[in-house]
Amino acid sequence: MLALDGELREDLQAAGVEVLVRPLAVLRRAALSPAGVARIGRALARDAGAIAALARARDVRMIHSNTSVTLGGAAAARIARVPHVWHVREIYAGFERFWPAYRRLLLSADALPCVSHATRAQLCATAKAHVLHDGLALAPERAERSAARAALQLPADAFVVAILGRISSWKGQDVLIRALAEASADNTIALIAGDPWQGEERRVADLRALARSLGVAGRVRFAGFRPDVENVYGAADVVAVPSTQPDPLPNAALEAAAAGCCVVAADHGGLPEILTDSVSGRLVAPRDPAALARALAELHADRATRERFGAAAAADVRARFSAARMLEQAQALYDRLMSGSGRAA
Repeated sequence: MLALDGELREDLQAAGVEVLVRPLAVLRRAALSPAGVARIGRALARDAGAIAALARARDVRMIHSNTSVTLGGAAAARIARVPHVWHVREIYAGFERFWPAYRRLLLSADALPCVSHATRAQLCATAKAHVLHDGLALAPERAERSAARAALQLPADAFVVAILGRISSWKGQDVLIRALAEASADNTIALIAGDPWQGEERRVADLRALARSLGVAGRVRFAGFRPDVENVYGAADVVAVPSTQPDPLPNAALEAAAAGCCVVAADHGGLPEILTDSVSGRLVAPRDPAALARALAELHADRATRERFGAAAAADVRARFSAARMLEQAQALYDRLMSGSGRAA
């Protein structure tokens, strides 16, 4: 069951998988108010009933849900009396008011695979939780540099720092713009590839205003959503992942590293599990534009190091985060639960 329609449904159906699409209640930070939680609670009750009815009708043997999608799977599994695997994909920084109750709800699951050690740590080492790193869904590639820059209308001689992903308050696009203002090299360009959530378009206007106020508007390029990420990777000298809140295991870093890009990332959340500082990339203090600017200046001056970091990252990440490894570990978890050896007492 998918909460939203889109390309994933088409891909699954092409592989012979039956797919049902049903809008599901999603717990987002914006809903964390008494009124918002009440609305979410009512929607979750509807979700639980619908999922449980489907599970019984289809003789479903297990429910596997994601924390980033819905909470309805927990109640549905209890109603249908089947094991529940709850994939923990969030780090709940800023969620302290609701965290104790939500943690108790998470612990109702039979197994809690977590996408990173940083994600698992918030569960206080419960035996139900273990690390199951995501696997690469694709083999990312870098387009040839000159062609990629032509496609993105970037100068051939610029030092390009790209940031990919959703434009939000915690992905750090503002940190990169502030770092750009501290850069001594005038030919450094920040390439921001991504769009905000629907209804949050003001975030782009805010970033443009920030760039103007710092005098770097001419060196910040907004590319919007780019399906041709190979061109973004190919055009970039460095990919920055300056998340301001701990990111569980950001695909922006995982895929850029697998593509052989030199990645500079904030040293918190799951990012240190992807990169080793000064071996396969650079880790810098979070929310510190000056630290990011210093790392970028060092890499700007040392192309050989950028290439060395990129090559090391590609070899390491493709080995440790392979899809085959993830599927093997997920299947082993399913086997334990279905045999009864992994069920909670």
